[in-house]
Amino acid sequence: MNDYDIQIATQRYGDHAILGSAIKTLENLREWTNRNSDGWAYWKKPVRSAQRLMELIDGDGTHKYGARRREDVTLEAYRKALVPIKAFRTRQGADFEIVEVQIDA
Repeated sequence: MNDYDIQIATQRYGDHAILGSAIKTLENLREWTNRNSDGWAYWKKPVRSAQRLMELIDGDGTHKYGARRREDVTLEAYRKALVPIKAFRTRQGADFEIVEVQIDA
């Protein structure tokens, strides 16, 4: 996902309980990458670490023209998508925030 894709995802799903956190985490990673390298488009390690997260946000592609609801997104899927990002953050000593899901009980 490039900057524009992330911006569109924020507009579309920013208020979604899980996807909102996922997108904010991706934004945080992208911003950290831009501050600490030639940029998001050029440093492949952080992009690869976020691949599952971007797939979670993008879904199967059919949602782009439909409703904003996404039953395919689960808390478990978000947590699995964070595993390589957390590993990257640890290896790089990065200080970007990974946003936890806030689900009202």
